[in-house]
Amino acid sequence: MILGIIPARYASTRFPGKPLVDIQGKSMIQRVYEQASKAQSLTKVVVATDDLRIYNHVLEFGGTVCMTRPEHPSGTDRCAEVAEQFPAATHCINIQGDEPFIQPEQIDLLARTLLETPETQIATLAKKIENPEALSNPNIVKVAFSPAGNAIYFSRHAIPFLRGKDLTEWLHTHNYYKHIGLYGFQRQTLLQLAQLAPTPLEIAESLEQLRWLENGFQIKVGLTEWETHGIDVPEDLL
Repeated sequence: MILGIIPARYASTRFPGKPLVDIQGKSMIQRVYEQASKAQSLTKVVVATDDLRIYNHVLEFGGTVCMTRPEHPSGTDRCAEVAEQFPAATHCINIQGDEPFIQPEQIDLLARTLLETPETQIATLAKKIENPEALSNPNIVKVAFSPAGNAIYFSRHAIPFLRGKDLTEWLHTHNYYKHIGLYGFQRQTLLQLAQLAPTPLEIAESLEQLRWLENGFQIKVGLTEWETHGIDVPEDLL
């Protein structure tokens, strides 16, 4: 059983109430839920929230929702609390609650990457970078991975640094990859991750996946051709 979990917080510094914003007649969280429900790989989809307004709204449109504790520092921790309530699940996929246009095929690709080998603990996706501006944008996270497809490092900086090459030449000299922020986990691995304390690399880059690497977990990276379009601020809807 693969459980799809959509963390959804009402409080957001840059966009308060974001999950409930209307997008052409439907809320953002409803659009994410409906897109995720089309994924053939998911047995069940659940919204994980700490806000009664979101909780009631999901029930109104016929979705499944779990109320979670408000103090969770990340969506991963919120997912872990929900995973505890579904012991029949073998794997869990964390679906971003601010991507109303997510492709179900993207979720299915992640599920295949996760299930490809029994020893895969965590899986995520990456897309080849084509736009030179993405290399210098710290809001676009990059990932480097081994020939076997295991993540080596995630960074807000372009990795690797190409010594002796002007930045304008980098994309013509080396393949760079944007990290797509979808995660798949073995259920037991997800529960373990929620117990880990923040680590130095995580704090430096503000990327929680570095905590997992620093603690010795492997992250399998699948390659995708689909782009993502997250909604971070109200202007992203224009």
